[in-house]
Amino acid sequence: MTTAFRKPPYTGPLRAVVLDWAGTAVDYGCLGPAAVFVEVFKRFGVTVAMAEARRFMGLKKIDHIRSMCRLPAVVAAWRSAHGRAPDESDVAALYAETEPLMVSAIAGHAEPIPGLLPFVQALREKNIKIGSSTGYTRPMMEVLVPEARRRGYVPDAVVTSSDVPEGRPCPWMCYLNAVELRVYPMQAMVKIGDTPSDIHEGLNAGMWTIGLTKSGNLLGLAAEACDRLEPTELSRRLGSAERELKAAGAHYTAEGVWAVLPIIEEVTTRLAAGEQP
Repeated sequence: MTTAFRKPPYTGPLRAVVLDWAGTAVDYGCLGPAAVFVEVFKRFGVTVAMAEARRFMGLKKIDHIRSMCRLPAVVAAWRSAHGRAPDESDVAALYAETEPLMVSAIAGHAEPIPGLLPFVQALREKNIKIGSSTGYTRPMMEVLVPEARRRGYVPDAVVTSSDVPEGRPCPWMCYLNAVELRVYPMQAMVKIGDTPSDIHEGLNAGMWTIGLTKSGNLLGLAAEACDRLEPTELSRRLGSAERELKAAGAHYTAEGVWAVLPIIEEVTTRLAAGEQP
């Protein structure tokens, strides 16, 4: 008879976070990519609502387009404009327009979200590494990374959806972050993002997850627009975003990266007690 080896639960420190980009680290409200999707479909004679453009945010951009093309309202609008439902050749044509537009839009949406730089500094003081994952492709990030660096944000690893076999919700970008950061086990890492696909990515990788409600895609407003909302309406919308992220499985939610440090402390305490994600 053989005895199965049981590895004791990890009780070491939190070693890394993996941050999403648009709506989490930069581009408050995730405004850049949403506008691009609306414009691309418009170029093909199809009007899509902003809510439809935002629905699949966080996915690899071609997967985002593919998912939009399955929405009943988009199928109906495409059929009206082109006499048939969109097919894979249309997805490819839409994406061919998307990549250059996205590259152009990114440069104008690289401002770090308030609180990001102090958060990163606090993590570094705790010897916690900073990774990143994104639905953007490598050519897109070749524009965004230098713009973010000029503004003070330099993560230790940048992994894109085109660096791995499949984007979110698959865990591959998180795994590649672990490799590049030389960090293990996966439960010693936290995934932070503003979409359900971010949460699914982190959960599938065996990580702790934190969903952001105010700075990202689910609210979809610039900081100034948030400030102009009537308080009860803002509270209602934030509550809706929180419920969506928790339904996706988020261990924690916060309004933005500026409010995440106490959660990092709590996860650290839970790890020390042998708790797992």
